[in-house]
Amino acid sequence: MSKKYTILDVAKHQQANDCWIILHDKIYDISQFLDDHPGGKKVLLKAAGTDASKQFDAFHSPAVLSKIAAKYLIGEVGPSESSDIVETDEIEDQNPLRVGDAYGDMVPFGDPMWYQDWYSPYYGDSHRAVRKAVRQFVETEIMPYTHEWDEAKALPRELYEKAAKAGILAAVIGHVESEYIPYGLPAGVRPEEFDTFHHMIVADELSRCASGGVTWGLIGGLSIGLPPVVHFGSKYLKDKVVKDCLAGTKNICLAITEPSGGSDVAGLQTEAKDMGDHYLVNGEKKWITNGTFADYFCVACRTGEPGFNGISFLLIERDTPGVATKQMKCSGVWPSGTAYITFEDVRVPKENLIGKENKGFKYIMYNFNNERMGIVIQANRFARVCVEESLKYANKRVTFGKKLIDHPVIRNKLAHMIRQVEATHAWMESLAYQSQQMPQDIQPIRLGGPIALCKAQATQTFEYCAREAAQIFGGLSYTRGGQGEKVERLYREVRAFAIPGGSEEIMLDLGVRQAIKVGAFMGAKM
Repeated sequence: MSKKYTILDVAKHQQANDCWIILHDKIYDISQFLDDHPGGKKVLLKAAGTDASKQFDAFHSPAVLSKIAAKYLIGEVGPSESSDIVETDEIEDQNPLRVGDAYGDMVPFGDPMWYQDWYSPYYGDSHRAVRKAVRQFVETEIMPYTHEWDEAKALPRELYEKAAKAGILAAVIGHVESEYIPYGLPAGVRPEEFDTFHHMIVADELSRCASGGVTWGLIGGLSIGLPPVVHFGSKYLKDKVVKDCLAGTKNICLAITEPSGGSDVAGLQTEAKDMGDHYLVNGEKKWITNGTFADYFCVACRTGEPGFNGISFLLIERDTPGVATKQMKCSGVWPSGTAYITFEDVRVPKENLIGKENKGFKYIMYNFNNERMGIVIQANRFARVCVEESLKYANKRVTFGKKLIDHPVIRNKLAHMIRQVEATHAWMESLAYQSQQMPQDIQPIRLGGPIALCKAQATQTFEYCAREAAQIFGGLSYTRGGQGEKVERLYREVRAFAIPGGSEEIMLDLGVRQAIKVGAFMGAKM
């Protein structure tokens, strides 16, 4: 139980060797921190013995409290143990606008609408339980360290195992047979009950950390590299790979894009030559998420004729002679381990063929819808983070004698950000529902076009919101770290979502072409 102190108790501690302050009703003894404060000890001594929440919020990110200040926490504001406590009947606060249960901080549009006391047909108690479990994990294990890991361009090894034990790794790749799930799923939801919306919540909540580098570093390669093995691999390959990847002890990545092209999958050039009992692989892959540290590579290779019908998937292991990786220097998503990979005379056993030979293009197309929906979920939560951070900052930053939020131009920016985020989220939920209800065999055809369009919608919304948030934060958004940390990082990462998984131009064109083809086949009068 936290120790209670009154405001008068705190006011007695105002000396350099005995310095207490109050931050958001928590009390900190910062006597040992004075000399380490970047702004000098005098700034802190001015606030000694008082509530310094307003000054703190004006210059610091909330992560400072959980990461640095936590070691100096000694109690909280309240009646002291010696105080006489007057018992009163508790009166429940009845908000006349509330119709159900709200969740989170209730910053307007800072969370999806079903969090904020709105009705929704998609979610039930198990979804709320998963939301709570993943949010707690992210706020405890990820958010306090996001900036540090981003700057280090790497995630700690133990994070993967922690995420595995929380059920998160098993929750981001679609349905997996129970025998391959090492620790269960978030909130203990059974695999047969874990639906599309549970998966969506996990990816959405992870993205609250506001770092594509962290989300991609943790689940990027896994969520697109493991499904081909899960859905099309032999039992031998599943036994070899799946459980270790979901336990966080091994990593896997998807290797399709090459230096010669990305979206033109049919034109890939990496060759896997049939040598009887093995394939001999030669070629290069580029911009491969998690490739720097992956143990397994799910590699698209040419095993047959030019074009769509000559592609196969092979599982290649890192310790196979001839495999080399090098981390690429990209604008953003630094901890994701983006790699340039070379395969030189790599001998791959025939049993490492995923599915059937020359059927790889079908598997790639099957995988693309899930990959693109993952990008939609992350990009739109990043855009929402820009809304949330901007609203909170605009409510405390004062310019020209009034808060930013009181300037019509700022409200106009926020309005345009909000309308795009909410429209994208509604489309995302509709597509998720279709993927849950529609027969699996027709989804690549029926949903491929709309998902492609939604990806372009989500990434353009993300880009718009990142720019507007940067304008609202001003110089703070141009500095790595501090109050504008999330906005600065996200603005840097926009291109990492607008291009991978199919560039916006390709997505927009594909969406219209697919709509025309499907419409004609279904009898559209055009």
